[in-house]
Amino acid sequence: MTAQLNARGDVAVLVPAAGSGVRLGPGAPKALRPLAGEPLLVHAVRRVAAAPSVRLIVVAAPAAEVPAVRELLAPIAPVTVVPGGAQRQDSVAAALAAVPAEVPIVLVHDAARALTPPELVESVAAAVRSGHPAVIPALPVVDTVKEVDAAGTVLGTVDRSVLRSVQTPQGFRHDVLAAAHRAGLDSHTDDAGMVEKAGLPVLCVPGSELALKITRPLDLVLAEALLAVA
Repeated sequence: MTAQLNARGDVAVLVPAAGSGVRLGPGAPKALRPLAGEPLLVHAVRRVAAAPSVRLIVVAAPAAEVPAVRELLAPIAPVTVVPGGAQRQDSVAAALAAVPAEVPIVLVHDAARALTPPELVESVAAAVRSGHPAVIPALPVVDTVKEVDAAGTVLGTVDRSVLRSVQTPQGFRHDVLAAAHRAGLDSHTDDAGMVEKAGLPVLCVPGSELALKITRPLDLVLAEALLAVA
């Protein structure tokens, strides 16, 4: 059954899904790799669409896969599919261009975080709605972290109490994210990095253990185990 998104919602969710996912091994583009019989992208979109605040979902797919991705997602939710770019930042920009100006909140979400609960989508959106220009879900770092040199020699132990492991969806005021992309700031690995470089504050809210990033084959095994007990 097709999920009907809330026409009065104030959130657009961008899903950059054009990456190859080389660390996951050879095969289809990462977002289209199967998890429990369905592509990661299907799992991710299904959960995002279940969040009551979401008005629009835009997926940036590999250019050659746009028709197939549109057909794949049609039974799941009303989704706009656009061609992605060579880099993640290019895909986010392409998806952002499809969002109407009147949608005030934009979330950027990794398809690889396929089990992210709708409640986390709502939590991030609510924090943006309350006045924060940028919001990221994050978890405390539980491992001991060492700083090392190029030869692998330990230089020191990092205070993990001030460290966080960042997840998605990352949320932004529409104008803030658009301005960061217009400025052409290098985002490194996430969009919050662009906003940081623009000098704006980024708020952390509690993340979710379910929002793990599926990057390696072992992650798929863990995700399937989580689905089996969900």
